[in-house]
Amino acid sequence: MTEQKVRVALGDRAYDIMVGGGLLERAGEHIAPLLRRPYAVIVTDENVAARHLDTLKRALALKNIGCDAVVLPPGEKQKSYAGFEQLCEALLALKVERRDHVIALGGGVIGDLVGFAASVLRRGMDFIQVPTSLLAQVDSSVGGKTAINSRQGKNLIGAFHQPRLVLADVALLDTLSPRELRAGYAEVVKYGLLGDADFFAWLETNGAKLLAGDMALRTQAVARCCAHKARIVAADEREEGERALLNLGHTFGHALEAETGYSQRLLHGEGVAVGMGLAFRLSARLGLCGDDLAPRVERHLAESGLPARLRDVDGARLFSPAVLLEHMKQDKKVRDGKLVFILAEAIGRAVQRNDVAPEAVEILLREQLAAAA
Repeated sequence: MTEQKVRVALGDRAYDIMVGGGLLERAGEHIAPLLRRPYAVIVTDENVAARHLDTLKRALALKNIGCDAVVLPPGEKQKSYAGFEQLCEALLALKVERRDHVIALGGGVIGDLVGFAASVLRRGMDFIQVPTSLLAQVDSSVGGKTAINSRQGKNLIGAFHQPRLVLADVALLDTLSPRELRAGYAEVVKYGLLGDADFFAWLETNGAKLLAGDMALRTQAVARCCAHKARIVAADEREEGERALLNLGHTFGHALEAETGYSQRLLHGEGVAVGMGLAFRLSARLGLCGDDLAPRVERHLAESGLPARLRDVDGARLFSPAVLLEHMKQDKKVRDGKLVFILAEAIGRAVQRNDVAPEAVEILLREQLAAAA
């Protein structure tokens, strides 16, 4: 299958995102030129290790690259102070050097955790992203946002630390559960909604085939999302302006994740899906867009097997609008004590707003939760 290359243009910190099938088997070809010595440490979790670790080790060995592996427990709970300490101590026990590379083999949790550890170990090490989930391939592996969670909220302790390379092997998506794949698809939809109306229309036509396993469509979609994010990151690396638009649906979504305990009750992408629907409903309520857009967005999400409304979240009838709003106040986009929402003027045109009255948000939540009762 033809590989596609997307360049993240950040001057002397620029890097490539390679997208295509079979990249894991050829990983050594892409990684070897970056190494200062023929050695790297792979960090992964138990689930991914069982499926893909041996393949990556063989690919490195073909280029005479030695490696060690750190295998962590799976799950969002690993993105914590305890998980961060465990990883750092494991890497230091291997006597990693500052000029070595760490390879993050896994989904968003592993990528975020490894990237943050690399940003501080030896005062900064290089790392490579090998994302194994759709969500990680189109979003979290690109752009250098690395973090762990706090009891106060998601991704509140972290750093901007760009990878040296991203290898997005779309063939690995076949090993995901249908639920994990759909959760990642929510982030694909996000790119269409925030800045590419033609892409959203393309997904309405091709999304079902993409989810069903069409490799060419998957490659096209992942590369298009990565190209979109690469342009935004190159223009606004530290999220001072346009990059914040990538958080469409996330203020609501993170609040729902917090309320469900970052558990299997609600995956990140599922929270984003519900959050995008709420963002469009709030946008219509504020007169930013037409009333017809939220139903169109929710319809596509639901047809893709995602939760599209607040009532679709497990246990939603027990949620409190006031508590959800308190979760939102810990969002990273809060500025000068005011919530910043990513809202929509149209499909394909998102905007930042910091003048949304909390009362308007609470009323919307109360109405949506009433429908879940």
